[in-house]
Amino acid sequence: MAASVLSFPLTTFREDGSLDADAYRTYVAERLAAGPGALFPACGTGEFFSLDEDEYRQVVTIAVEETAGRVPVVAGTGYGWAQALRFARIAEEAGADALLVMPHYLTAAPQEGLVAQLERIAAGTRLPLIAYQRGEVAYTAESVRHLARIPGVIGLKDGHGDLDLLQRMLLTAPDGFLFFNGAATAEVQARAYAAVGVPAYSSATHAFAPEIAHAFLAALRAGDHGTVDKLLRDFYVPFVELRDRVPGYGVSLVKAAARLRGFPVGPVRAPLTDPTAADLAALKTLLTAGLDLVGAAL
Repeated sequence: MAASVLSFPLTTFREDGSLDADAYRTYVAERLAAGPGALFPACGTGEFFSLDEDEYRQVVTIAVEETAGRVPVVAGTGYGWAQALRFARIAEEAGADALLVMPHYLTAAPQEGLVAQLERIAAGTRLPLIAYQRGEVAYTAESVRHLARIPGVIGLKDGHGDLDLLQRMLLTAPDGFLFFNGAATAEVQARAYAAVGVPAYSSATHAFAPEIAHAFLAALRAGDHGTVDKLLRDFYVPFVELRDRVPGYGVSLVKAAARLRGFPVGPVRAPLTDPTAADLAALKTLLTAGLDLVGAAL
């Protein structure tokens, strides 16, 4: 999975909000052609939280079929452990390779409970689990040590960006335990994560502009700080500033950008909202500029 950026495909909906399975198949095939290190269907960017179980089954099944073993398929799961296991069993039947366990719903919990949540899920599925800390879920280094001892728990995706704590986790975890940079618009912090030993990261940009995502990764790995800085200054940081204007734009802007590129991904589902006309215009200008930086066109 560290061979390239980790791709989190959008879930395609029709204008009436129904799942468009045919469009999803086409879209996933295009993501795979762009060369990700792994595919993460039905996760945060894929609006897992708005999918029913039948839709989830279709999304994961299509991702597995289109991938055909070329890269790992890591499906999202979440909510409380009982519901997470319902989705986990569907992902097993669909042929997924692993699961990303997203933050549970609403309730704050102590460290013992967070660990117990993963224990219950791991005991009920044969699929390897990657824990995802973000929002209400924030592990301590000691909890990560316990997570790494749970059979089937293979890694942690970090969405908090506390690099001091992350370094402690890395030193606590055993060799082979996987860590991923899962910060929002992960490229902005990619250098810092890599410096503490976490080079792999998720790329929402890959969902709509793989040309930019791969150009950034290539520059980062080559130590081409001039190109990295230019892409950050002229594309990624302005994108983050636009994203931060409205809650939920972390998905809504990505989906709008994909539509601007001609991908038939459709609208977001409530409770998310599509960008305003003014923000969409700003996004188009920014996307055009970002593509121009890497020699691509809208």
